[in-house]
Amino acid sequence: MTDTSDTRPADSEVQAPRQSRLHRLMRYIPLIAPVLLWAVPCWVLLHAGQHWPLPVTLVGTALFALGLVGMPLAMARGRRRQQNRAAIVGDTLLGASWVLFTWSVLLGVLLRFALTVVGVGESQDRARIVTWAVLGITAVLLAWGYAEARRVPRVRRLDVQLPRLGAGLDGIRVVLITDTHYGPLDRARWSARVCETVNTLEADLVCHTGDIADGTAERRRAQAAPLATVQATRARVYVTGNHEYYSEAQGWVDLMDELGWEPLRNRHLLLERDGDTLVVAGVDDVTAESSGLAGHGAHLAGALNGADPDHPVLLLAHQPKFVDLAAAGGVDLQLSGHTHGGQIWPFHHLVRIDQPALAGLSHHGTRTLLYTSRGTGFWGPPFRVFAPSEITLLVLRSPHLPTSP
Repeated sequence: MTDTSDTRPADSEVQAPRQSRLHRLMRYIPLIAPVLLWAVPCWVLLHAGQHWPLPVTLVGTALFALGLVGMPLAMARGRRRQQNRAAIVGDTLLGASWVLFTWSVLLGVLLRFALTVVGVGESQDRARIVTWAVLGITAVLLAWGYAEARRVPRVRRLDVQLPRLGAGLDGIRVVLITDTHYGPLDRARWSARVCETVNTLEADLVCHTGDIADGTAERRRAQAAPLATVQATRARVYVTGNHEYYSEAQGWVDLMDELGWEPLRNRHLLLERDGDTLVVAGVDDVTAESSGLAGHGAHLAGALNGADPDHPVLLLAHQPKFVDLAAAGGVDLQLSGHTHGGQIWPFHHLVRIDQPALAGLSHHGTRTLLYTSRGTGFWGPPFRVFAPSEITLLVLRSPHLPTSP
């Protein structure tokens, strides 16, 4: 691998990311979301035709009120004061309340309607069936989701044909990990096991597309340290995600460099084999420009500066929505993360408001492919529901192999 690009692209090449509907809604979510997440289940489980004994109603309502007040306080304390225990409590309550809210809405409407149609019991009987169904499903999903979040991801393998890839590069093995989100829960052992799994894949190129951690490099160093053991025959490359810019992005860039990874900050490397070349480029996250950090910003023109336009391009960009610029710039394959595949259903549908892809391989423009990983770790709530984590092995294929005589 050889470095051939300019590290200081012109600012005129920057295109600010489009403001999505989700971004506008985010202004109001901190005020509205906690109330909805706790008030709706409280009403469905305790008050909507239930007629529970008064002590049950009072105690249950008090617990929901405690969650409503305690969750945002714990999350704020955990984030602002970097208190791990508070963050764990707040994040766990957030995940639990989301699952409880979802199934309270679904079963509170659909199941109750179905029971009414088939004439099951009286109104109170139907209400209590809904209550126990919601509690049972929530408990099962949270237990399963916790196990899914904490396990070492399964390896997802796929062949990706790039029309411009030379025959000499056919079979190049690219491993993608992303969104490890080292955080309040100490996952140093998990990190080591992920790296052990990566090392069984015989990668030529290993990529990390950002969101390494929640917190500073100093606080999460022990969890990130196993990344130094990752093996690749050609290179280990990294780009920043939006969460790096919530703490200290430059600190993470420096630490990854220290661990032996190549930060592709708006530049590229060349992967060459048997006379053929693949441009491996990377850009900062699209939020970098607004971070105020000098020299940080997503500059595709800078990343490709000096690259032969006839060579295929593999681009690392944390967020899938960068693919619009990638397609316009002639990129052949973009690797991204960020979405977590929705992490906890049905958050999937909200993610799709902001991003062009949720997970997997998709086509954009005339030749650009986008692979979006569901992520290797988890953010915040320690649950994954209908959104499994992954380590991805992409084997690049060329259509130009010589035919057998």
